[in-house]
Amino acid sequence: MRTISVPLILINLQGDGFHLLVEIVVFKEKLFAVLDTGASRSVFDKSLMEKHIKELTISEETQAATIFSTSSTLQGTIPKLKIGRLVLKNYPSVGLDLQSVSDTYLQLGYPPISGIVGGDILMEFNAKIDYKKRVLKFYKK
Repeated sequence: MRTISVPLILINLQGDGFHLLVEIVVFKEKLFAVLDTGASRSVFDKSLMEKHIKELTISEETQAATIFSTSSTLQGTIPKLKIGRLVLKNYPSVGLDLQSVSDTYLQLGYPPISGIVGGDILMEFNAKIDYKKRVLKFYKK
């Protein structure tokens, strides 16, 4: 079993809690995503998906409820998603409007958010989070 270690950024939300950010590469752009163990699946900002994916479907069903949004979703395929050295090809993705989340991060002096890494990826690769070392570890078979 191969271990992939990915650095995390721990941010303090004005003394009101902590979030973990992870750098991702999607559509050949380095972006940031929130690591959310409570999200059932990973999602991306719908404007990012609209910009890069030609074939999108709209779903009124909430298939990607997170703490951030429960609105209608877009569905499409991301050709290549990288989280550190973990590479996911033809990732079936869900798009939500994350603009208000991104704006909040920017107002607090943090980078904008383009996605949320959720339980689907974390579970598939038996992810472990080390808060002390600020590292996310994936275990790939």
